[in-house]
Amino acid sequence: MTRQSISFTQPNDEWLKSQVDNNEYSSKSELVNDLIRQARKQQRQIDWISSKLEKAEKSGFTNDTKEQILAESKSLLNG
Repeated sequence: MTRQSISFTQPNDEWLKSQVDNNEYSSKSELVNDLIRQARKQQRQIDWISSKLEKAEKSGFTNDTKEQILAESKSLLNG
């Protein structure tokens, strides 16, 4: 694992400490890594939606219904 040194604002540091103190995470590092994983997952979903929209715009239509697109988006969030 790569070791980094980062600074937090006081409110963010206090929040991180509270999560560790509440036994939600064993360390700030674990929490920050989890937040980054969540952000990466969210970015994959955003990228997927953007590509679907771009494809639909270029073709002038799509065979997928709005409900299908939303369902697939939700499955990516949960998967």
